[in-house]
Amino acid sequence: MRYFLELSYNGTAYHGWQNQPNAVSVQEVIEKGLSTILGENTAIQGAGRTDAGVHASQMFAHFDTDLPVNETDLMYKLNSFLPKDIAIRNLFKVKPEAHSRFDALSRTYLYRIALSKNVFNFDSAYYVKQPLDVYKMNEASKILLQYKDFQCFSKSKTDVKTYYCDVVQAQWFFKEGELHFVVKANRFLRNMVRAIVGTLVNIGMGKIEVDDLHQIIQSKNRGEAGFSVPAHALYLTKIEYPEDIRL
Repeated sequence: MRYFLELSYNGTAYHGWQNQPNAVSVQEVIEKGLSTILGENTAIQGAGRTDAGVHASQMFAHFDTDLPVNETDLMYKLNSFLPKDIAIRNLFKVKPEAHSRFDALSRTYLYRIALSKNVFNFDSAYYVKQPLDVYKMNEASKILLQYKDFQCFSKSKTDVKTYYCDVVQAQWFFKEGELHFVVKANRFLRNMVRAIVGTLVNIGMGKIEVDDLHQIIQSKNRGEAGFSVPAHALYLTKIEYPEDIRL
């Protein structure tokens, strides 16, 4: 049978989601827990790959097993095994062909910017000292919805076959003394969100103009876009699937 895990994690201590040869990943820790509890080597496939230090308030992964599984019991045991920075929120049976990565309809990310020095969010938000023109940042965000090819925001060394992404939401808003950016698309490239945010911050600082974003995207050149903002303020917040994926 195939099962989906819904989980959250604080990515501070991990070298991203995906297994790494010489570093600890979120995937590795969960696989170790599942394999120990089920008594057989159990691999999981995640809905995507978050970079080192990036967090997820909602992530999905799937695994296969022929063993009889009590979903509630397995979730309890797995949460007991896992460290405090990884939590299983749900575990449910899905169709045999269901795939956590390829069946995802959309993914949503949140980036948090602290507008003042705060001892309680320095490790969860990116502190920007300079004043930001949020109106211009939102005007530039609308431009993202006009394009599909986002090669300019992708890491140069990547194995993707296409740089096309369908961005359907991109906006800034204030929340509890912070400036938040929410972006939703069917898929994202490596480093894409952090590069977008860095570029929009440059616009907010007045280093480049709103209309310059057209030329940056059309250039397909990572060197034309802005800096990559720090990973610790980025959160994968939502992944959507077809309603009929469950059994």
